[in-house]
Amino acid sequence: MQFGPVPTESAEGCILAHSLQLAGGRIPKGTILTPDHIEAIEKGGIENVTVCRLEPGDVLEDDAASAVAQALDTPHTRQSEATTGRVNIYSTENGLFIADRTTVDSLNRIDPGITLATIADHSAVTAGAMVATVKIIPLAVASSKVEAAAQLVRGSTAFSFRPYRPHRVVLIATALPTLKPSVMDRTARLLAQRLEPSGSSVHREERVAHDTGEVAAALVDVTASGEEQPDLIVIFGASAVADPDDVIPAAIRASGGRVEQVGMPVDPGNLLVLGAIGDIPVIGAPGCARSPKENGFDWILNRILAGERPRSFDITGMGVGGLLMEIPERPRPRDAVQATEGEAVTVGALLLAAGQARRMGEGGPHKLLASFGGVPLVRRSAETLLAAGLRPVVAVTGHRHEKIEATLAGVDVKTVFNPDYASGMASSLVTGLSSHGVSSCEGVLVMLADMPAVSVTHISRMVEAFRNAGGQAVVRAVHDGKRGNPIILPHATFEAVRKLQGDVGARSIVENCGLPTIDIEIGRAAHIDVDTPEAVVAAGGILGD
Repeated sequence: MQFGPVPTESAEGCILAHSLQLAGGRIPKGTILTPDHIEAIEKGGIENVTVCRLEPGDVLEDDAASAVAQALDTPHTRQSEATTGRVNIYSTENGLFIADRTTVDSLNRIDPGITLATIADHSAVTAGAMVATVKIIPLAVASSKVEAAAQLVRGSTAFSFRPYRPHRVVLIATALPTLKPSVMDRTARLLAQRLEPSGSSVHREERVAHDTGEVAAALVDVTASGEEQPDLIVIFGASAVADPDDVIPAAIRASGGRVEQVGMPVDPGNLLVLGAIGDIPVIGAPGCARSPKENGFDWILNRILAGERPRSFDITGMGVGGLLMEIPERPRPRDAVQATEGEAVTVGALLLAAGQARRMGEGGPHKLLASFGGVPLVRRSAETLLAAGLRPVVAVTGHRHEKIEATLAGVDVKTVFNPDYASGMASSLVTGLSSHGVSSCEGVLVMLADMPAVSVTHISRMVEAFRNAGGQAVVRAVHDGKRGNPIILPHATFEAVRKLQGDVGARSIVENCGLPTIDIEIGRAAHIDVDTPEAVVAAGGILGD
């Protein structure tokens, strides 16, 4: 390939190396110049243009990227169409991404213009997450180099993907007088949230004294032969492990099991214990696993959920990258999750209906059950989302959830109960976004269930703007420039949202995600909610129970 400036008059058939902005429009980089292009460039007064001239055996960037990407052919992934020399690769299931550094490095050393970049080895990903990208740097490369790269990945595995499989999990929690039951309750809920992406669940929980004999007896009981045997046992100790002969490792051995490793070079997560009873893996969780923030427990748990059986050698090799720094959450907008050609950008919805409605008065009527046009508000909100074409719609319930869920009966909405609703909005966002259907969408519209003035038209305009941006922008409703609700969050922000805590929304994530924000004016509807009986009546509602 020959690269450089040439007289405009002789550039026909060449590839434009740099975009040109002309009075009649823009000619993008990579365009093969036609006589019409040449005429437009000359009219613009440009005498020379920088171009590429193909030589025999050269392959255009998009064709080269497609050839390398197609040779990868990794199960449980999908590929975007090639554009500007790039093919992005996305997971189609929740699971564990496995990279082969040797193969990836070898491909990248064939030619500087042919590159393959992946996320980190053994990264946990959700369906729709970007896991790798093939990028051709120049506008064309030699076909011999393309074929060498394709042949390399055909004969070996540059990366693979291991979908999670559902596990029946037993939780054993030990107690001391100083450990509050509320802490143990929250620990169980957090474990359930960690298991949800794999379709796993805690099917049994045992709480015993922090004593070797008590824990050993519980282990023997839960592993007794029968159809109810667990696939995994997780032990949360009331006190941190201080020695290989401390309560949890000693109990594993006393129950007839083996201890694989005590301690790991991942911080937070140093005090993890890994063992097994027969074929059943046992994790002694470190204290940091009581927090939703990533720690060494997540690394081991995800490997087991994906079907791996980590050993001492694996754990002792986790030190490089094992220092998990406490840094502000900043999702990476890696081209988000783009729809393939011919597909619409998928948008689901979260309907937040878990609040305690304290301003309605103690024991007073529930605002979401107030009637608007003869329809309970929560049902009206759900039907608005459905009428706007959003799928799936997930309603997160909490306070008086039985009544709310009964009111939604017969509507094509999935309801998810948030047992931690009293802690604030963050827990409802996390609960809703962990739903399988929503987590695989390119974007999710988050709507408060107590906003009766938000219409199908408002939502449709927001969704249209999101799709026009290719799913790579935050879209929020505003009135007179003041932000309101609803909001559409792109897939690139999902991981950061899942780590929120307390009575906060996604404002900090929106401000720090690095993606553009599109404001859609929907009038006063962006700010009208009904938090008090007076507000319900003023908005045209009739109070119910």
